[in-house]
Amino acid sequence: MMRANDVRSNDALRHGAYLCLKVPAGMRGTAATTVPESIERLNFQNEFQPSGEPTASTVAFLRRVEGTPRDLPDDPLLSADAVVHASAESADLVSTLCAEITRLLAPHVTRVLSGVVRPMLYTGNAMHNFSYAHRVLQQPGPVMPHAFLVPLNKTEAWWQKGWMERHTYLLPRFDDSGRMLSEGHALAAASGVDCLLRRTYKNPTEPAPAGDYDFVTYFECTDEDVPRFHDVCAALRDVARNPEWTFVREGPTWHGRRVATWAELFE
Repeated sequence: MMRANDVRSNDALRHGAYLCLKVPAGMRGTAATTVPESIERLNFQNEFQPSGEPTASTVAFLRRVEGTPRDLPDDPLLSADAVVHASAESADLVSTLCAEITRLLAPHVTRVLSGVVRPMLYTGNAMHNFSYAHRVLQQPGPVMPHAFLVPLNKTEAWWQKGWMERHTYLLPRFDDSGRMLSEGHALAAASGVDCLLRRTYKNPTEPAPAGDYDFVTYFECTDEDVPRFHDVCAALRDVARNPEWTFVREGPTWHGRRVATWAELFE
């Protein structure tokens, strides 16, 4: 019997890492020259003025505003003075930049949160058009200055579910009469679609190894939309609205401000 062979790939499309830094004042002068030199030599483009090229290797500088503890303790992230983001299609390129910054600043790179971008798993045409067709693209730093890192794990009970059951938690649930029982992830987060830039790195292994996160989610927004970001997070955490969060354990929420240069990280 002849059969098709068009299984869709789940291979990584992109690689990324967030380097959490706690650099003492005495080290900042030396690093002000050596770190930017490494970034330029490796041809990373600055996200502060995004190029719009989907294949570009990019770097971003995020200066601490505050950190908020959540379910999982993670002091290296919670107390980080700054975060540097590196992203590229090449895993080797991201690893090289991370290794160089770590070498130049050791032991002041206190945590590296890394992962991959994979093809969307549960997103058919209708969901794509609802959630992503008109998604917010990255804007220049002065336009959308706020950055939020929200890493999280799913519980063992989540990973024991089949993919079809997991999928149901993204959607609203209805009783036999058509009355909505819960909104699910998609509707609970819907108010952020038109104002929040969203980026998710998944761990290459599911579930993630001990000490790593299953997902590292990241958001950018304007000054005016910071309350909207917090409203979306509150809606997702409300298990009556979004039962999925019964299976979620969050690391700290780290709030930073996008800056244009390495030197501005510590001003």
